[in-house]
Amino acid sequence: MRGLPTHTFAVGSALCIAVMPGAAHAQDVNLNYDRLSSLEEPLAYDFEGITIAVTGLADVPVVAQFDEVTGGDDVTVEIVGNFQFTAETQLSNRWTAGVAYFGQYASSPLDGFGGADEYSDNVAGFIGTSFGTVIGGNVNQQVRELTRRRRGVGNGFLAFDDFLGGLDNWGGAYIGRFGPSVIGVTVDENGDFEVGSVFQRPIGVRDLRFAARYRQGRFTAADGITAYDTSGAGVVGEFVYGSSLFDLGGGYEMLDGPVSDFDRWFVSAGAQTQLGPLQVSAEGHYGEAAGDEEIAVALGADYAVARGLSLNLGVNHADRTIVSDGVTVVETDEVKAVGSLRFSF
Repeated sequence: MRGLPTHTFAVGSALCIAVMPGAAHAQDVNLNYDRLSSLEEPLAYDFEGITIAVTGLADVPVVAQFDEVTGGDDVTVEIVGNFQFTAETQLSNRWTAGVAYFGQYASSPLDGFGGADEYSDNVAGFIGTSFGTVIGGNVNQQVRELTRRRRGVGNGFLAFDDFLGGLDNWGGAYIGRFGPSVIGVTVDENGDFEVGSVFQRPIGVRDLRFAARYRQGRFTAADGITAYDTSGAGVVGEFVYGSSLFDLGGGYEMLDGPVSDFDRWFVSAGAQTQLGPLQVSAEGHYGEAAGDEEIAVALGADYAVARGLSLNLGVNHADRTIVSDGVTVVETDEVKAVGSLRFSF
């Protein structure tokens, strides 16, 4: 569904709470952790008692990049396409069992895609009950997607708005709804983990959302050798009124390495609104790590041409160089302007 969330959805959740107080509810399983996702309802089919749902999109971005680190300034035309396939069925005990698969092709590494190019994918199996959903597979971003700030619209992508440390791709997760709250836990194959919770409820014609999470992970510096054990905590607050959304998030992270230890903190904020077929967003980020600053700005716009078809613009700036005890941890200084024609289904 296009546009910002409204209190209607939350009221629907409240009605569900009244029917089943204190119970958790099975969650939809989404393996799309990238910044491009379909805004349309999935195409659904029924086959021998198995429900099959498919979503996807195709995007053709024109990217103008100005990179101060590599000295490369160029304009390229890229191709990005992705889809998610889900098949699930209800068992005799009313549990839901299913599998999900997400695949994506990107002609070159793009912001928001984890540096992946060509074809990448995620796969998972899940069991959903009235007590929540247990998922196994490529689930490392499940809690992140549950608790993160709202992404910018169009081709606006705010850099650095996450912890440096992350989880390995394979692991297990649990997501459960308890009244107006959703709780998530992810554990990877190394024993690193992330736990988070989100609370959302309408107050009159306004909608409020609060989220918090804690992650214990790992990070490898830009040299590809120096590794850090990390732990970080973050919070997010969101306010929706009419067609406008405002949010604020922050985090604190500790990195422990063989040569150096340092702390990092950051604050990110954003606003977006919808004016008929036009949706716009503006975001900003500031942080400090090992005495070095990090700054990011993102502006985005999305104009709906027809159902599933949209024009998208974005201007994104990212600048940070973190050096700790002679080790260059990360180094980025670039501006990207992106325009694209996108079709989602």
